[in-house]
Amino acid sequence: MRQRNAPFGRTLCAMVTPFTPAGALDVDGAARLATRLVAGGCDGLVLNGTTGESPTTTDAEKRELIAAVRSAVGPAVPLVAGVGTADTRHTVELTLAAEKAGADAALVVTPYYSRPQQAAVEAHFRQVADASGLPLMLYDIPGRTGTRLTPATIIRLAEHPRVIAVKDCSYDFLATQQVLAATELAYYAGCDEHILPLYATGAAGCVSTIANVAPGEVAAILAAFDAGDTALAAELQSRVTPLIETLMASDLPGTVTVKALLNTLNLPAGPVRPPLLAADAETTANLLSRYEALVPR
Repeated sequence: MRQRNAPFGRTLCAMVTPFTPAGALDVDGAARLATRLVAGGCDGLVLNGTTGESPTTTDAEKRELIAAVRSAVGPAVPLVAGVGTADTRHTVELTLAAEKAGADAALVVTPYYSRPQQAAVEAHFRQVADASGLPLMLYDIPGRTGTRLTPATIIRLAEHPRVIAVKDCSYDFLATQQVLAATELAYYAGCDEHILPLYATGAAGCVSTIANVAPGEVAAILAAFDAGDTALAAELQSRVTPLIETLMASDLPGTVTVKALLNTLNLPAGPVRPPLLAADAETTANLLSRYEALVPR
């Protein structure tokens, strides 16, 4: 199967936002983590997304993070900035700020809480797309937003010249395949258990949470598939499944579990911000055990 164009790279990490022990933005830590992720196999980064605790970072912190990471990784690494909010005007403001700070694209989530109808959802995305020169990655995650981005809406939005990608957390393979068949949109798996299944059906790559701790292992899945070794790709996806399960399938958000593991590995992370709470000792020990089984130290 012909793989889709990957405008922002293939192995993107949904990077955590490191904080200092006191809870302030850790700019130096963010630069170190971003550099490590790129060296480890990520060819693109997503900042200020769900894993990056965007609901609890300020607009100024978002801008500062983008600028710091851009300075650290240089101009060649695509940076996709999360700008989505429940407010269209605020989302436009964040998009313009991200563009000025050095982002290459905007990740725009479906407006949440208000539960807008599809016509309103489409109008929201079009207004954001019209507001700046940044290309858009639509973010379909109804489990968090409460509102689905339907295939028909995505297909219409694909006609806009700056709507070029989708981060897919819909858990709806049929809908994804419908859009892939009808558009040239670059689809990115937003759920780590779907990295290989979506890639095998024509996706462009992934926006991975576990890449925060295992960037090389995630990149290897796509590399094996690209090389035509589908059996190895399947084996590599299976190898990361226990860590995916521990990080993502518990009652804790991925931000909490990833930061717990990063802190244990003495990598930049720091605390999570309320209302999130840190993982307990038992959870952290289990995370480390699964990690060491995958990435022996």
